[in-house]
Amino acid sequence: MFERPDVGERAVLVHIEFSSHGSAMEDLGEFRELVTSAGVEPVAEVTGSRNQPSPRLFVGEGKLEEIRDMAAACEADVVLFNHALSPSQERNIERELKCRVLDRTGVILDIFAQRARTHEGKLQVELAQLEHMSTRLVRGWTHLERQKGGIGLRGPGETQLETDRRLLRERIKAIHKRLEKVRRQRDQGRRARKKADIPTVSLVGYTNAGKSTLFNRITESGVYAADQLFATLDPTLRRLELPDIGPVVIADTVGFIRHLPHKLVEAFRATLEETVQASLLLHVVDCHDERREENMEQVENVLHEIGADEVPFLQVFNKIDLLEDFTPRVERNESGDPVRVWVSAQTGQGMELLFDAIVERLAEDLLHQRVVLGPADGKLRALLHEAGSVLREDYLENGDVAVEIRLQSRDWFQLLSRAGLSTDQVRVEAP
Repeated sequence: MFERPDVGERAVLVHIEFSSHGSAMEDLGEFRELVTSAGVEPVAEVTGSRNQPSPRLFVGEGKLEEIRDMAAACEADVVLFNHALSPSQERNIERELKCRVLDRTGVILDIFAQRARTHEGKLQVELAQLEHMSTRLVRGWTHLERQKGGIGLRGPGETQLETDRRLLRERIKAIHKRLEKVRRQRDQGRRARKKADIPTVSLVGYTNAGKSTLFNRITESGVYAADQLFATLDPTLRRLELPDIGPVVIADTVGFIRHLPHKLVEAFRATLEETVQASLLLHVVDCHDERREENMEQVENVLHEIGADEVPFLQVFNKIDLLEDFTPRVERNESGDPVRVWVSAQTGQGMELLFDAIVERLAEDLLHQRVVLGPADGKLRALLHEAGSVLREDYLENGDVAVEIRLQSRDWFQLLSRAGLSTDQVRVEAP
């Protein structure tokens, strides 16, 4: 599509610190991981510092010369910037360096394009790519910005650039329509689960925190998991039975990252709605990562952006197997509710504690009571046994049965209804 050299596998990385932006140098390590995840070999790095970016070339003339020399010496095919470049900056730098130039957003989009597996995932990635590309079309079509001349071709008409922009807009509109259909289907599934009172537990967290490994450990499924950024793009749902709770749907979602491009958040909104509509979020954190506090903050920012910051969450500090002499444990708040569980999804340490904490957080409307049933209440007693809610039974001298039960309040009212009883027809005591 564009008249440029093919993308190679060797890249020069550029990272500039700006005093006005407060950009951290440690981002370079993460960018290195991103580039490697994209299947590109970083052969050299160029770093520097400026007060603020140059409007035309982003970097100064001297730094540009250094990048050009480095790219030539290393025979690099592409120069990757750990920053967001404007279309004009990208075009100007390409013209100066005579090689392909990509910014951080372009690298992330490339990874997403490689990893998308489902039809929906591919549509979402294509949408993000097209919207990113729409502002950069002029760079690829400069040779077609004039109308064609010659016999039979003279007269009014749109330039090739205008034609291409129109086609791009039409394709973006078509993808939006198809994604809207996907969103409606997801809404339908969520409404059905809500009607059936099935809670959803959604895994969120920074990319490469171990969400898919934890998902596999919890659900005993074979979702693709790897030690790389953005291994998961397509949401996966699994049904799970939890004691006292019953059926629960567990959702694995795409990971977040610093400066996640806004267009990507928009494109993946249908996927991320699983997070917004969840009953409980499991915020998975790589506890071995030195930047875990910053990563947690980034995740919270994205959750706020998609409107999921009001959903109850439980922190899961993963990868304790990488810490020395660390045993699984649960941390609680002042009210005694679990707020953080330390586990290892890789080895399975602390999984029982995690299950207990999830049950505890989901079972905030759990009833634990003693019910006195007379001979005429046999149907309710049978239903309670069928639901597996009976902890203990005691026969009283007058022939009644005292049944100690534990179940969700909604299930209790459903069983009463099925037995044809109202709440005032049953004697309830403290256990």
